[in-house]
Amino acid sequence: MLWFAGKGFVEVVAMSKDKIILEGMEFYGYHGVLPEERTLGQRFIVDLELAFDLRRPGAADDPVLTVDYAAVLAAVKEIVEGRPRRLIESLAEVIAGAVLDRFPVEEVLVRVKKPQAPVPGRFAWMAVEIRRRKNG
Repeated sequence: MLWFAGKGFVEVVAMSKDKIILEGMEFYGYHGVLPEERTLGQRFIVDLELAFDLRRPGAADDPVLTVDYAAVLAAVKEIVEGRPRRLIESLAEVIAGAVLDRFPVEEVLVRVKKPQAPVPGRFAWMAVEIRRRKNG
């Protein structure tokens, strides 16, 4: 893409992957290894980084060319509040797969945090983080 910069035109090239970041999405789910976790449930916090080229949507200022944040949040909510899983690793994989299947992103980083993990000691949260790419 060329832009006029005072004395002439300059080519604008993306230096690194562009991202849309959804951070701190909170849901209540029933995931965990312990029976109590699967019965009582607990809060989960999910962060996503959606990587794809944002030059076209940015230049056109057209919402159709980008990702619908509300639709992504709804997809993650459906997964986290849906079928219980024993491992947050599994939960992260399902979220990553759904985002890559349903939205026009090249890569997704998923972080699933468990602030009340049943582990002795003081901590803010325990989490898993995975990065997955579309095939092809």
